[in-house]
Amino acid sequence: MAKSEGKIGTFSALSIGIGGMVGGGIFAVTGLTIELTRGAAPIAFIVAGIVALLTSYSYLRMTLTYPSEGGTVTFLIKGFGEGVFSGALNILLSMSYMVLLAVYAYAFGSYASVLLPFDHASYLTRALASGLLIALVIINLFGTQLVIRSENFFNAGKMALLAIFIVAGLAIPLDWGRMTPSDYVPPIELVAGAMIIFLNYEGFELIANAGKDVENPRKTLPVAYIGGVLIAILLYVLITIVVLGQLDFHQIKANSDNVLSIAAHNFLGPAGIIITIAALLATTSAINATFYGAGRLTYTIARSGELPEELERNIRGQPLEGMFVFAIAALLLVVFLPLNAIATMGSAGFLLVFFAVNHANVRRAKDTDSRAWISMVGMAACAIALLALCWQVWRVEATRYHLLILASMIAVSFAIEIVYRKAAKRVISPSVHQVSHRSSLQDFG
Repeated sequence: MAKSEGKIGTFSALSIGIGGMVGGGIFAVTGLTIELTRGAAPIAFIVAGIVALLTSYSYLRMTLTYPSEGGTVTFLIKGFGEGVFSGALNILLSMSYMVLLAVYAYAFGSYASVLLPFDHASYLTRALASGLLIALVIINLFGTQLVIRSENFFNAGKMALLAIFIVAGLAIPLDWGRMTPSDYVPPIELVAGAMIIFLNYEGFELIANAGKDVENPRKTLPVAYIGGVLIAILLYVLITIVVLGQLDFHQIKANSDNVLSIAAHNFLGPAGIIITIAALLATTSAINATFYGAGRLTYTIARSGELPEELERNIRGQPLEGMFVFAIAALLLVVFLPLNAIATMGSAGFLLVFFAVNHANVRRAKDTDSRAWISMVGMAACAIALLALCWQVWRVEATRYHLLILASMIAVSFAIEIVYRKAAKRVISPSVHQVSHRSSLQDFG
């Protein structure tokens, strides 16, 4: 039977999930993962993937029951009502995406600096990252259709070049000795390290935004959610094995921010530049997609009454005001914080939101026809993961201030919601999440 006009098929839905997960994050934090977990890095990606896989079940059941372009925003309101708690979590979700933008931009700066005849100083990475953010804001402002049309090209190029990296890397003899248990960190450090890079898996939640336009959702969505996470796990594990097999721990630490490029040059020679190109494509694509979706996320939350109505306004026919907010926040993060602090904030933010979505599905288990125990396990996994992440940050004196930043991020989310509700006196209306406002992810899928 032919696919209904305007509907998203199985392959496109799966592409949304994979495109959201296999973005700029893998280029940004692979070196950080290996620094934290050493030879156990492939296992760390599996551990983080299991947490995502459990949570994807809650997303699947909630998307089938409450299909809307509001996605996570709608699920939180359905689970917890229209109070301060759900509103603050929606703001935290927005802030987590701001952090994600900073990670992507930082990765772009790290890989782009390799192509320049200068020392790879921190200021150069930050300057390139900031320049990209500003350039893409301008492009999104004046060339929205160009952004949409270019996204499939970026995604296809990224996946093709990563496939070459994996196949060529595995075809050359690897040093498997660095992946033996003697080079593993203790289990608690393994889990903690896995959670600091959990943001690599957040992209599966983007499928929810396109849920109401999916054809045959009971067949398509399980493949998109579960299949997407499993494919991402496989790709991450293979990429990490290639890096560990080609570079020793000293080389990885010295080139942590652009380790995939260094590994590719190690076994491909000058042709290894393809991974630098893949990183630039992936990070640019990820920022494009996040910018394009940022305005729509804040638009959706504002239409529910949880953000100022100014964010409902259109610029050049598009809800772009949220994009400007996201861009300014990302610029500040890139300029003033190191990558590990940014990654901690992003991963913790998404773990908190995913804990809440699992909890929401437990509360709505009868309506969503769910096995509540799976979502309860997902809640426990997110909670344990978050505690392990905080422990990892606390045990290193140089990174303890990251916890203060994280606590401030959460406190600001609740403060904004509480103060805004008292000052604005807007009516909270979750029904607007059902309003047809075409999702960016459909266009990118």
